[in-house]
Amino acid sequence: MRIVVQRVKRGSVCVGGERVGEIERGLVLLVGVHRDDDEDAVRFCAEKCVHLRIFSDETGKMNQSLIDVDGAALVISQFTLYGDCRRGRRPGFDAAAHPEVAKVLYARFIECVSQMGIRVECGVFGADMQVEIHNDGPVTLVVESPS
Repeated sequence: MRIVVQRVKRGSVCVGGERVGEIERGLVLLVGVHRDDDEDAVRFCAEKCVHLRIFSDETGKMNQSLIDVDGAALVISQFTLYGDCRRGRRPGFDAAAHPEVAKVLYARFIECVSQMGIRVECGVFGADMQVEIHNDGPVTLVVESPS
């Protein structure tokens, strides 16, 4: 899995002009599923994202996790994170999981994050989505499952 983690003041996602997910302080998680991913990759990435200490404590040091700040997560499926742009002008997506597999692992990722006590909002898998992100900091990181 490859996840772009963005610390946000707020974020939302719309599908067909209708808002389907919205959070205030927390993380927007853009989730790409690799063709070789499995349950272990899902659990690793969910735990890493939830426990990343990227929120400021009372001294201004990034020392608190999503749990510590009672933040929420907006989870968006993003197969283009596995776009290979090294050759030609059109990215190749061979490394991305097939939609049937990716949808199951994406749903499992949402479930894992939720089971850790995080309020989760999400987009619609495979839909054309408009995502609004108010990055805080900005703080943007990439989390990847072990190869």
